[in-house]
Amino acid sequence: MNTAAVRVTGSAQQQGDLWGVRAADYAEIQEATFRPLYENVLQRSEIGGCHSLLDIGCGPGLAAQVLAKKVGRVAGVDACAPFIEIARGRLPYADFRVAEVESLPHPDEAFDLVTGFNAFQYAASPINALREARRVASPAGLIVIAVWGLPQDCDAAGHLKALGALMPPPPPGAPGPFALSDEEKLRALAAEAGLAPLAVVDVDCPWIYPNLATALRGMLSAGPVQRAIRASSEEAVRSAVTEAIAPYRTADGRYRLNNKFRYLLAQA
Repeated sequence: MNTAAVRVTGSAQQQGDLWGVRAADYAEIQEATFRPLYENVLQRSEIGGCHSLLDIGCGPGLAAQVLAKKVGRVAGVDACAPFIEIARGRLPYADFRVAEVESLPHPDEAFDLVTGFNAFQYAASPINALREARRVASPAGLIVIAVWGLPQDCDAAGHLKALGALMPPPPPGAPGPFALSDEEKLRALAAEAGLAPLAVVDVDCPWIYPNLATALRGMLSAGPVQRAIRASSEEAVRSAVTEAIAPYRTADGRYRLNNKFRYLLAQA
């Protein structure tokens, strides 16, 4: 299927545009920083009996690659066409499509495992996105809602704050990276969507870069950073990010930002 022929609207159109600017850099550098999160989900005993996966906001497909070690039938959706092309190259047999997270192109009860890694909080309506996830999940199927941990547990929060200073104030109620980080809010949202929350797990996901050039390539590939560049300039953003991560430079010239990500395992 030609991804260019698929029309996306709403939040998907905006998010797909932003994340597509440096999709190759994200796939090469930044995506790997989340591998500990994917591996942790893979080790959950609960998913041992799952045979079909839909990864919502699948990005370039690394999470799907990891989970494919246990799950036979794999599918993914993302707003970003360049991400989908990379994902198809990594898992040619999987069903990757450009789509809206709030209007999934899949039938009811089609998957026994549905995941969303750093995805649901960016939907125009996270509750609608979760209801869609529940719709395509089989009865008693599992849903993984993975989000940033609390700001105080994430060294990367500093660079996000620096980027915020380069952009106009967001409209009231606009989703952000930490919108679902609070455990009570996360559980409450899942319950409102008709899910049964099971467990909340925190996972260490350090961002480690060999040098400043690589750190900037990785960190500037993210969609929110592209929004800051458009609102100011690439020079301003590079300077702000360089200053924000300076405290995390190690003696050998590497950069290490310690972060916790959190996921809620729920049942449909």
